[in-house]
Amino acid sequence: MYRQQEPEVNLDQILGRFKSIFGGVGRGGGKAPFVILAVIIIGVVIWFATGFFTVQPGEKAALRLFGTYSDTKDPGLQWWWPGPIGARDIVRVDEVRKLELGIRGDTPVLSESLMITGDPDENDRPGEAPNIVDAQLLVQYDIKNLREYLYEVVNPDSVTLKDATETSLRQVVGSRPIDDVLTDKKEEVQVETKQKLQEILDSYQTGIRIREVKLLNVFAPEQVKDAFDDVVRAKEDKAKIINLADAYKESILPQARGQASKMLQGAEGFRQQKIAVATGDAERFLAIQREYAKSKDVTRKRLYLEAMEEILPGISKILGDPDEVILVNPDSSGIIPVPSE
Repeated sequence: MYRQQEPEVNLDQILGRFKSIFGGVGRGGGKAPFVILAVIIIGVVIWFATGFFTVQPGEKAALRLFGTYSDTKDPGLQWWWPGPIGARDIVRVDEVRKLELGIRGDTPVLSESLMITGDPDENDRPGEAPNIVDAQLLVQYDIKNLREYLYEVVNPDSVTLKDATETSLRQVVGSRPIDDVLTDKKEEVQVETKQKLQEILDSYQTGIRIREVKLLNVFAPEQVKDAFDDVVRAKEDKAKIINLADAYKESILPQARGQASKMLQGAEGFRQQKIAVATGDAERFLAIQREYAKSKDVTRKRLYLEAMEEILPGISKILGDPDEVILVNPDSSGIIPVPSE
């Protein structure tokens, strides 16, 4: 909080010491004006001396002149017009302060914590199927502008900050489904609440800076807590099953990809083999065709003999006249002549 700096020198005590002087003014004759002037001068000096004050580390002093803000002083020995002309308010600005919403110590405050969520209905229309949630919040803040903090808003630490915090949290909770607040998106709720709260405080010129907003306890109202717990457990089971399925998918996919790659490689090898065989057969056929064109009789006989060797592997060949080839079957007395033109 802040403290109003009191004069360090008590004028009443000092002036009391000069009562004897004032008492003797009537008897002093010509010395009286000089005594009065001396007293006035001493009083003015003492009054000026009361303007000195010290601002401790972590504090700042807001200075007023005739009741109007004039300046802000940092830590150190300072001087400002004493009262009634001037005044000073010294405030500790490095202190991180806190505000609790929905709870005081260990005691819940339901009038602050019970809030309506923005759950959608079966047609996915936001806010058409609201729920009730009990949300308790902790706000940590400090002072960023001493002039605004002291003179723009009355009691910014109490009513103003509490009302702004409650308004911000209700807006955020009212725009989200209850699952966001209860389970997986608390961090987003905290960040959004902090942003809205800072915007409101800046618009009011409170001089307050929000350091952190933290959801302490968030749960369903006691009347429906069991039902909500069942829903939460069912959703957790659903998430568990989905995670197991994803894990199985991730383990199967690499195997399937490996098998598919292996099959593709095998098919590619088979294709290359068939292409090579077909290319060889075609080249062989073309070579035979070229030889046939040069010598039809010889080529025809050679082809005939090769075919007979393949068809009748047990036949012996007897070569006689170059133009005559006789095939003899050792298992029979038959002679198979080579066809002629």
